[in-house]
Amino acid sequence: MTHEPWTIQLGELDRKMGIEILEQSAQRVVATMPVRGNTQSFGALHGGASMVLGEALGSWAAVIHASTLGKTAVGLDISGTHHRGAREGIVTGTATALQLGNTITSHEVVVTDESGARLCTVRITNLVVDRR
Repeated sequence: MTHEPWTIQLGELDRKMGIEILEQSAQRVVATMPVRGNTQSFGALHGGASMVLGEALGSWAAVIHASTLGKTAVGLDISGTHHRGAREGIVTGTATALQLGNTITSHEVVVTDESGARLCTVRITNLVVDRR
């Protein structure tokens, strides 16, 4: 039995961060986020903001996949590497599926600045579970 894929709905934190969805599927989710309003004390993009963006995109992609199985997904593991900073503009996160299984999904999320330079790489694994 095939189920309709879930459509991304922004949560309160997503709206506060200024995240805007550009593309959505289990294989690929793309969204943007402004640097302004998401900086740390020294004026650079907060590393936690990059992780929030990565977690959102990877989890959304996992839930889209799980929804086609009549299930949902929950976070299991996340890690990130910060490569460089940004002080202005818009960053783009692109989640790409590495594994879309019946029990586990894994996505790599690359966060880039407006020039295409990689700012952060996030790896996220989600567990596919029955809906409550």
